[in-house]
Amino acid sequence: MSDHLNLERPRWLRDLLRFLPMKAQFVLSGNVHDLQLGSSTSPMAQPLVTLLGEELRTVGYADVVVFDPVNGFKVVGPSSPAQGNVNVLTSLGLTPGPDGTAPAGIELFSEVLRRLTSRGPTEPPVALLVDFASRLIARPEALSVTESNMFSRALVLAHQSRPRPYGSPPRPFMNSVVWIVEKEGDLPDWLVIDNVRLRHIPVAKPDHRYRRTMAVPSMQSLQGAASATPEMLERATDELVEGTEGLLLLDLHSIFTLCRIEGIGIARLGDAVRRYKVGVTEDQWALIDREKISNAASFVQDRVRGQERAVTHVLDIIKRAVTGIGAPRRGNRPRGVVFLAGPTGVGKTELAKTITQLLFGDESAYIRFDMSEFSAEHSDQRLIGAPPGYIGYDVGGELTNAVRERPFSVVLFDEIEKAHPRILDKFLQVLDDGVLTSGRGDRVYFSETFIVFTSNLGIYRQERDGSRVANVTPTDDFVTIEQKVLEEIDSYFKTTLNRPELLNRIGDNILVFDYIRQDIAEQIFHQMVASIRKDILAGQGIEVEIGASALRRLAELCIADLSNGGRGIRNKLETHFINPLARSVFDMGISSGGRIEIEELRDESDGLVLQIRGHPVTTR
Repeated sequence: MSDHLNLERPRWLRDLLRFLPMKAQFVLSGNVHDLQLGSSTSPMAQPLVTLLGEELRTVGYADVVVFDPVNGFKVVGPSSPAQGNVNVLTSLGLTPGPDGTAPAGIELFSEVLRRLTSRGPTEPPVALLVDFASRLIARPEALSVTESNMFSRALVLAHQSRPRPYGSPPRPFMNSVVWIVEKEGDLPDWLVIDNVRLRHIPVAKPDHRYRRTMAVPSMQSLQGAASATPEMLERATDELVEGTEGLLLLDLHSIFTLCRIEGIGIARLGDAVRRYKVGVTEDQWALIDREKISNAASFVQDRVRGQERAVTHVLDIIKRAVTGIGAPRRGNRPRGVVFLAGPTGVGKTELAKTITQLLFGDESAYIRFDMSEFSAEHSDQRLIGAPPGYIGYDVGGELTNAVRERPFSVVLFDEIEKAHPRILDKFLQVLDDGVLTSGRGDRVYFSETFIVFTSNLGIYRQERDGSRVANVTPTDDFVTIEQKVLEEIDSYFKTTLNRPELLNRIGDNILVFDYIRQDIAEQIFHQMVASIRKDILAGQGIEVEIGASALRRLAELCIADLSNGGRGIRNKLETHFINPLARSVFDMGISSGGRIEIEELRDESDGLVLQIRGHPVTTR
């Protein structure tokens, strides 16, 4: 296990210290409000301002002063003996109170800048840290007179500053100013851009080395750490470091606090990370009945008929998701991803509902997005939310809001090929990192979701003249259908969209559905008729009986054309069965407890007639 004492200074800190003799001012942006780890002289995680104070004193600054818009000025650490009996704040024209702070507004801050840079050559060097500098002004592009004067003074003073020798042996020092902001654009562009006397330094999020460095000592305070073997500690540390990819050191500190509060030991660190990220105590994946999954084949195939290969593959992916076998947890990737391709009406959406029912007990609990609604270039803002300053910013995104509310869910993206290519880049983030950042800046985790894409790609192909022709037909065998559909999907992502990386993230989980064949169509037909009769009896209390002759003729009509799959069968049933039946119930005044006997369905000169005992009804 790596030793935290061997950790070098972070890159941003090394950059700052290297340019101190050459630049008068610095802008630190990015991960500035996180805890920071320094070198072996500062091995503990601490706020950036505290770390900067220690490091700047170590390299020779006599004092480090910090200013923020709320508290004003204060000295970081004890006052330097080099100042004698005069507090450094007093030497800058400030009047510190009993607590050591000197309240000040932006006007006095501007004067302090002047006093700081004009200190005499014999006075010890001082560094000024301007914390929360983003809050000094409301709008960088529309400064007030006071704000403009203050930043103009900062710009002029930066160009007038020159290094001078100090210390023994003498080394060059400036009275440095460090602006600490969330992003570089929080300060006026004319102060920052092309300013040769100022250096912008981004502060990155902690990588795995820094997360591990913080985790090693913190691990010792958890339950089970005292009796754990070195191998157990190593595994727990690896699990924590990989599961916190993209998180801050403050987040790690909070995770350890959560462990201590809820009594979570090192054996369940992964559960603590999950709780912290998604905010749900119960792991619903762990609550899934494994015996139910083991015996799920017949349940799924009863609802999605004629797609045995797709059902078997999906169940394998579900078993992997439940057990966690072969699923790298680094990067918070979703539990499972499937891409369901094939003709319309063959059960792709129905399979997504069935998966939801199987996993979470309610088929309506899935989150569905019809991607035909996201064909415009900027429709990605509907998914993740509009950026600050735009209409709808306060509402958030439909996708990010839904997953935040229900982190354990099946997320269905229907007809993915109809989405704008820009949206596919968002899916790449979800599949690769398992996280999306909303327009409001919130990180939403997809680590507990099961992602389902559906598509009709490959059923038709586009000719050179722009026309669409059938690529596969119901008369093709399944091997031919699968080959042609996969070839078209491959060509679409690699050639048309130029996004082969998205296809690579899905891997071999592209499942091609077959057309509804004749034998399967008959099963679906009888299942639908039985369901309709059952619903009428339960809802209206009316019993419906169908004669053998009528049932045969109705079946012939409903399964004559299978190009639209099960949905086409349902449409024909509505035309030739449900509509005339409803008309008869209304016209004959049949109420609850009544009975309808359908004797036959025959062709007559004015069309098809559904013969109900004593009441012939045309079906169209």
